[in-house]
Amino acid sequence: MSGEDIDILSINTIRALTVDAIEKAKSGHPGAPMGLAPVAYTLWTRFLRHNPKNPHWPGRDRFVLSAGHASMLLYSLLYLTGYSVTLDDIKDFRQFGSKTPGHPEYGRTPGVEMTTGPLGQGISSAVGMALARKILGARFNKPGFDLTDYYIFVISSDGDLMEGVSSEACSLAGHLGLDHLVCIYDDNKITIEGCTDLCFSENVEERFRAYGWEVFRAPDANDIHTVADRIEEAMNAQDRPSLVIVSSKLACGSPNLEGSEKAHGAPLGTEEARATKANLGFDPDREFYVPEEVLGHMRKAVEKGEVLEAEWQEKLKRYKKEYPDETAEWHRVISGTLPSGWEKKIPRFEAPNKIATRTASGKVIQSLAPVIPELIGGSADLGPSNNTILPDYSSIRKGDYSGRNLHFGVREHGMAAIANGMARHGGLIPYCGTFLVFSDYMRPSIRLAAMMGLHVIYVFTHDSLGVGEDGPTHQPIEQISSLRTVPGLTIIRPADANEVGVAWQLALERKSPTALILTRQDIPVLDRKELAEASNLRKGGYILYESAGAPEIIVIATGSEVALALEAVKNLEENGTPARLVNMASWEIFEEQDQEYREIVLPPSIRRRLVVEAGSSHGWGKYIGLEGKAICADRFGVSAPGTQAMKEFGFTVENILFHANQLLQTEAQ
Repeated sequence: MSGEDIDILSINTIRALTVDAIEKAKSGHPGAPMGLAPVAYTLWTRFLRHNPKNPHWPGRDRFVLSAGHASMLLYSLLYLTGYSVTLDDIKDFRQFGSKTPGHPEYGRTPGVEMTTGPLGQGISSAVGMALARKILGARFNKPGFDLTDYYIFVISSDGDLMEGVSSEACSLAGHLGLDHLVCIYDDNKITIEGCTDLCFSENVEERFRAYGWEVFRAPDANDIHTVADRIEEAMNAQDRPSLVIVSSKLACGSPNLEGSEKAHGAPLGTEEARATKANLGFDPDREFYVPEEVLGHMRKAVEKGEVLEAEWQEKLKRYKKEYPDETAEWHRVISGTLPSGWEKKIPRFEAPNKIATRTASGKVIQSLAPVIPELIGGSADLGPSNNTILPDYSSIRKGDYSGRNLHFGVREHGMAAIANGMARHGGLIPYCGTFLVFSDYMRPSIRLAAMMGLHVIYVFTHDSLGVGEDGPTHQPIEQISSLRTVPGLTIIRPADANEVGVAWQLALERKSPTALILTRQDIPVLDRKELAEASNLRKGGYILYESAGAPEIIVIATGSEVALALEAVKNLEENGTPARLVNMASWEIFEEQDQEYREIVLPPSIRRRLVVEAGSSHGWGKYIGLEGKAICADRFGVSAPGTQAMKEFGFTVENILFHANQLLQTEAQ
């Protein structure tokens, strides 16, 4: 069989597998995989450096299917090239527990680099991968030893480029000159509702040129020679990312649905599926058929991949001989192991000083930066407010990626997606900051970070009504409770500067997404002589202070409100009412503790409970029960100095005492 014949047969095999899997599942998106089959086939067989037997070797190219609805394209390639994906897995497409879910999921399917599906996320996270490659290269590459000579390849769709997050991320990618990032844009001109002319008429080529990208065109996806030429040119672009615009036909090969939106998000249907397979040269009565010639041809990727990895590992061995210390560091950061003794660098803060927890966070980051060089990040143009800037280090700029300060610009959503890509790439621990209220802009990316268990640290400052004069648009009310609903995300709201140090330690140790919720306003450094140590924060919630005698009421507080609650509890004690103060800094960590500990902190027998938190009361019911009360903020804030705004919403010692005494009197009656 000639080379051209095996190319065509392999491409049509991908198309036929797509048709059969989606028909069997009675669900899926056949159009994009069928149209993109020649493009993806060309990329995977001629350019992609990967090892199906070891999908995680650090020197591999990364492939991100941003058009996650085209998942059958990726699953077909994984199976055909020899990953741990079987034909039975293809037959189980979209079924419970299978390796082939509806959209690609990192951690479920070998060879899947990112969880994609929400459009725009894949390409935006790929920018983060390309940025991580540059940063690690600046640190580790030496003359004659390029450890990061791999590429980040992306396939994106019209929908990816319509979503705003991709605009944010791609703009920054061009600004930073992130070469070795090659995005293939599937310009099939179809979305669910019909032709893209309905809503999308911009000049994508000129838009990306304006971002600072190189742009190439392949007029026909089926012309794999031209496609290959354009990909090669894109890979050779220097100091800028590349976009390859490929014109394809949705559901290519389908006699009646080719180019129709009807093939975008639904099976072709039994008769059209049969007609399509016949049109592709396959027996319509034979399902999930893979010609032996195709399997033999595409499984060459296994042997080729083993050779590629062996060559890279040999390079690393030679590198080790000349740079043993750098090699040890490379292995450490790639494995995600923190350096020995790093926690000893966390600063201590002395009472009775007052310091905003955002300021304390900045001091912690600055203290840790020299000993954890992989800790890198920045803010969405709020570095001086978030205290995320490292003054002893330079900023990352186009052509110089040796710095430690990232400037994301006013691009919260893009920032979060880029951080996901950096974390998923490996070798870095990214942190990103903004005001807590703007976490709403980041939420889709935060959700995916939680899904993938990525080690991203969010520095959210200006956490309450204490923001003050900026008013209700900038005063977060519902954001903390909203973030608490995200499975897999840890939220920590420390009560003072020393708890900030513990919170950072937890965020670095947990290796999963963590949100630090920090104050703008100064708050007291708690005098721990009569209080539990800040290290108790490691249990999420703990008894900070307790009167002598059995407590009659439990006050539960977080963040800046803890100091107010402490004063109120001491007042109750002075007036003859034993009370307990619980600092519930992290629900998620508290819920990880065993039941015995949780019942020690919050005994079921003590039903007089009062919550104090300058945010929504949503969710607090599980800790206060039907008989408890909450001093919270369940309406939008006001434009006023922070102290006045807090007072207007009842965050005062007097109001805490008033409600505590009401609870005590009600119980007594």
